[in-house]
Amino acid sequence: MNNYNINKGIGRTVEFKGLKAQYLFIFAAGLLGTLILVMILYMAGVNSYICLFLGAGGASLIVWQTFSLNKKYGEHGLMKVGARKRHPHYIICRKPVHRYLKFTPKSSVV
Repeated sequence: MNNYNINKGIGRTVEFKGLKAQYLFIFAAGLLGTLILVMILYMAGVNSYICLFLGAGGASLIVWQTFSLNKKYGEHGLMKVGARKRHPHYIICRKPVHRYLKFTPKSSVV
C-alpha cells in the first residue's frame, strides 16, 4: 500500500526558483508584457532583429530586476516600502486655532 503526502505546502508562501510572494507576480506580468510588446511591434512591421533585441533585453532586465528586488527587500519588504512612501511625514493643520476652540451649541428641534 502506497502512502502519499498531500498538501505539504499549506501555510507557506508561493515560491518559484527563489522568487517569493509578489515578486513572482511581478516577474510573470513583466515577461507577459514584454512578449505582448514584441508581438505588437512585429505585427506593426518593425524589423525582426529590433523586435528580437527588445524582447531579449526587456526580458533579461525584468529577470535581473525582479531577482535583485527579491534579494534586497525579501518576502514582505516591497509592501513595507510602498506603505512607508504613502505614510505622511507630518500632519498639516491649516485651520486657525480659534476655530478648534469655538463652541457651537446644538440647535434644539421643537
